Amino acid sequence: MSIIIEFDVTDVRFPTSESLDGSDAMNADPDYSAAYLRIVTDANDGHEGHGFVFTIGRGNDVEVAAIQSLAPYFLGRDIEAMLSDLGGLWHELVYDSQLRWLGPEKGVMHMAIGAAVNAAWDLRAKRAGLPLWQLLGRLTPAEIVGLIDFRYLSDALTPEEALAILQAAEGGRAERERLLLSEGFPAYTTTPGWLGYSNEKLERLCKEAVRDGFTQIKLKVGANVDDDIERMSIARAAVGPNIRIAIDANQRWDRDAAVEWIARLAPFDLAWVEEPTSPDDVLAHAAIARAIAPIPVATGEHSANRVMFKQFLQADGVQVLQIDATRVAGVNENIAILLLAAKFGVPVCPHAGGVGLCETVQHLAMFDFIAVAATRTDRMIEFVDHLHEHFVEPVVIEKGRYRAPLKPGSGAQMLDASIEEYTFVGSSLTPA
Repeated sequence: MSIIIEFDVTDVRFPTSESLDGSDAMNADPDYSAAYLRIVTDANDGHEGHGFVFTIGRGNDVEVAAIQSLAPYFLGRDIEAMLSDLGGLWHELVYDSQLRWLGPEKGVMHMAIGAAVNAAWDLRAKRAGLPLWQLLGRLTPAEIVGLIDFRYLSDALTPEEALAILQAAEGGRAERERLLLSEGFPAYTTTPGWLGYSNEKLERLCKEAVRDGFTQIKLKVGANVDDDIERMSIARAAVGPNIRIAIDANQRWDRDAAVEWIARLAPFDLAWVEEPTSPDDVLAHAAIARAIAPIPVATGEHSANRVMFKQFLQADGVQVLQIDATRVAGVNENIAILLLAAKFGVPVCPHAGGVGLCETVQHLAMFDFIAVAATRTDRMIEFVDHLHEHFVEPVVIEKGRYRAPLKPGSGAQMLDASIEEYTFVGSSLTPA
């Protein structure tokens, strides 16, 4: 029997505000950060579990404290028993009555649970000698269904329906795995689109995106409509008529303001409008979607849990669903969300960028292709060219596509030197 002997959490921050990487209408000066977890066992196999929660600076220490509070659930625990029942681990943590009171199933504590669950999956994949996408894609339909808690979901998705979706996709798994390894997974890039960039930098990066093989870019909007029109004009001229341009308002608008603003930008042939209003406002998203149709509404990176995703799908408030690797409670909950999207026939285009989000969410999108949706049509993963050099297996983009990662694990492991260099010490709740 092997047990967990260390549960270490580190406050890691990168000064991305200095170059305005990540800047948008609601987040003017983000410092991309990670509340970073490392799980160590006494097994003599060299494997550790790594997970994190992505934040943008102040308050990262609060997330660190939340993850650290989970240590008693893990220290001394039989690792083989835990890894053989990760559905049980998810339920144990999410339904702890006192932790649950802090949400329930939302916010700092829920994301902390996600970091721990993801670290456990990272460890399981490393022990299996497989990248996470491949490990998940080789589970049986029954094993996948066993990972999910269907409480609050059964009015939209039952275990029987989930099993049927997975069984329908089972036959072509081996061929889709072969395609992933040979062709990769489509990507789009937000690298040109940060709101703090100059028009000259925007134009240059748009042209570089086309040169690099991307068929879609995304621009941040929402601070000033005239500036947005100017930037969209520059981008459209730079990429030409055949490259798709999505826009992202990062929750900036009220419902009616969103409809009016989007109408001003619609002539630029929008691929989708992302987060036009509060990420919790299902009815406003649905109203905006009706008003701007056929332009799709995309959302999900800030949706707190599977119940919110269910309601967005039921209300037709989302036409492009965006999961995030660290916003909900880990791999298990994201699998439930992928199955909900498949049930409603809505494509999943994951949110990425940040610290390690590209590295980790690619595994979920690739699993979706292999075992759930069974298609790459209208699906792509966001790519942002920041901070990949700090990871043991950084993402590789070739001709606008993610190359399938091959190293065992979830992609979450950072380089020791980067952790040491960028560890933040102290409290940061007081603004500078």
